Formats: sequence, C-alpha cells, structure tokens
Amino acid sequence: MTKLTPDHNDKEFLDRINWLPGHMIKSIADIKKNLNSVDIIVEVRDARAPLVSGNKEIYNMCSDKPFLIVFNKTNLADPKAVKLWEEWLKDKKESFIFINALDKQSITKITKKSKDIVNVNRLKSKQTNSAKKDMSMLIFGLPNTGKSTIINKLSNRNATKAAATPGQTKIKLWVKTDKGIQILDTPGVMPPLIEHLDHAMWLSAIHAIPDHIITPEYSACFLVEHLLKTQSQDFKEFYKFESLDMDLVSAIEHIGKKRGCIQSGGGCDYERVYKLVLIDFRKGSLGLTSFELPPTE
Repeated sequence: MTKLTPDHNDKEFLDRINWLPGHMIKSIADIKKNLNSVDIIVEVRDARAPLVSGNKEIYNMCSDKPFLIVFNKTNLADPKAVKLWEEWLKDKKESFIFINALDKQSITKITKKSKDIVNVNRLKSKQTNSAKKDMSMLIFGLPNTGKSTIINKLSNRNATKAAATPGQTKIKLWVKTDKGIQILDTPGVMPPLIEHLDHAMWLSAIHAIPDHIITPEYSACFLVEHLLKTQSQDFKEFYKFESLDMDLVSAIEHIGKKRGCIQSGGGCDYERVYKLVLIDFRKGSLGLTSFELPPTE
C-alpha cells in the first residue's frame, strides 16, 4: 500500500491540482467577449461545496450583469448545511436557487427565476414590453456540476453531451429552447488557482477535477477519512462497519472485504477499493454529504 494522502508541501502535486487546459483559458476569454450579448449569466455550482465550486474570477467579472447562481446536486447534500447556506446567501443578497437537475420542477425554477431577474433589470433600464421579450443566457460552471444536464432539460433534447468525464464540453454552443430562451453553453471552467489542498480534494470528490489529476487513491482516502471523522451513519451502514472508531487503513481493508476486493493471494486490492468508494459516493450510496459550511464573520 502506497502513501495514502498527498503531502501538503508537495509542489508537484499542488501544481497538478491547478488544472487549466487551453480550451478553458479560451472559454474565459469567450465569456468576457459575450457578456454584453446576453441578458443574464447563470453559474452552475455543486451544492456540496457552494463557494469552492464557484469561479471567483468570472463571478467578479460579471458583477454588472444580472446573475443567478444555481446550486445543483442538492439531493446529494446535507439538508442542514443547505439550510445554512440559504440563510447566508439571502443575507448577502445573492440571486440563487438550490436544485436537483434531474427533477423537472427544478428546471422550471431556473426558467422562472431567470425571467424574473431579467424582467426586473429591463424595467430598471426602462425597456418596454420586457415580459414579452425572449431572453438570452450564458451558462457556465466547473466541469461535472451538471451544466450540460441542465441545458438538455431546458431544451428538451440532448443539445449538449452530458458525460461523467469532467471537461466534456470543448466549444461554446448556442441552444434555443421552446421557452423563449436562447442559451450560450460554454466549456467547464476551473478557477485559475486553487489555493488550499482541502478545496482541491473536495472538488476531486465531487468529480469537478478528473481522477487522473488527483488519483483515485488520494480522493478515495480523503473521502473515507472525512466520513470516519463525521461519523457518517450512511457510510457505516452501507459498508457494514460495526464502529467507525478506526484508522484509515483498517477502514479501507474492511471496505475491501465487504466489496469483494481481494487479490488471489488473499490481500486487499486497494486500487479496486479506491475506485468503488468514488463510484459509491458519487451516486449517493454513502449518504448526504456537504464539505463546506458558510464562512463566519
């Protein structure tokens, strides 16, 4: 069994975390270029990491435009944490909604909230017949936050390719819907710099960072440590632990036995355990989890 967690001072590892391929750099430039051609900016984030899954650079860049933050995958987040975030965001006077993109009512919420924001802005700027006009929106977000799924649901067709691989969308794409909305889809864009290792591990766990950037070993071990620390009962029940008062290695080996990850010589097949832990977590089998709580003043 190799080193289970990255060294906080490992410069090579930290450099690898800050994953910003060429098409993402181009996408940031495209977003800047198209700001004036759309009525509203919609950012899709992950409800389990509401601030860390946002792109601060683009958010600040769009400060003068109507802006809606859509926190997706709320069905996988801790409801108590979601409630705290709702209160914090209201206090900050943000325009936001928490949704599950697989739920039809959530998609309706996006349409209604966006139109309300745009109509208020049009009235402020004294545009006439604002409620009757079509609306254009630019949608962006980190890879694998559900942006493509949302666009597909809004347009009632597979307008973009939703995939389990972060960074699937490589080009900008205009999508017309039957709800009077034109959507400019953009490639998933990572923040230019992730400063804290914990934040990178959160993004890796929710699959915003691809598994080849932060290995399944590091991501899975981070998750197991997190769930042991929080004493997650869903985690305990799913893997049939008698107690969660154990160290990381013992927990990994227990999961290996329960999931049949045993090598021919009888030892634990760690690589299989890592991959299974990530699969189990990402489909919600290990319970509702939030990595981030609202900052305290």
